Amino acid sequence: MKNLVEHLSQYANYHRDPRNIATHFVGIPMIVLAVTVLLSRPGLSLAGLWLSPALLLAAWSAWFYLRLDQRFGLLMSALLGLCLWAGQALAVQSTLVWLSGGLGLFVLGWVIQFVGHYYEGRKPAFVDDLSGLIVGPLFVVAEMAFLLGLRPELKAAIEANAGPVALRQKKAAV
Repeated sequence: MKNLVEHLSQYANYHRDPRNIATHFVGIPMIVLAVTVLLSRPGLSLAGLWLSPALLLAAWSAWFYLRLDQRFGLLMSALLGLCLWAGQALAVQSTLVWLSGGLGLFVLGWVIQFVGHYYEGRKPAFVDDLSGLIVGPLFVVAEMAFLLGLRPELKAAIEANAGPVALRQKKAAV
């Protein structure tokens, strides 16, 4: 299994334009929330816990993140918990509210992602490696940590592999 630096460096290779990274701060959380909302049906309440496919995916994802890094893993687990809470709240609404909320977030989130990759001039990382779909949310959290001045050693290791974040000329349309 790849370690944290390897996963984030591979993903960062596709994300060196600050405009692309900025779109990911909006698009990826929307997509994660959308998937959680959409997978919160079918579900059932058991002892106050909403059991659904979203819970299984969130638990697996939290395990993945915790194996890579305890600090980021705990934060990602908490964020996934918030998504599960919102997903369950929408799942018990009418089908129209649940489906339009989930699909609306999903489509808009991907539109924002592709705008970012237009700026980057590169295709999304998941096109070459499906692990990009689970690493993307972690990348957003790591980039936020870097903006806050946290984890400078991790930032340096990623930049040693992927290069620094810098405005790029658009290479090709996505």
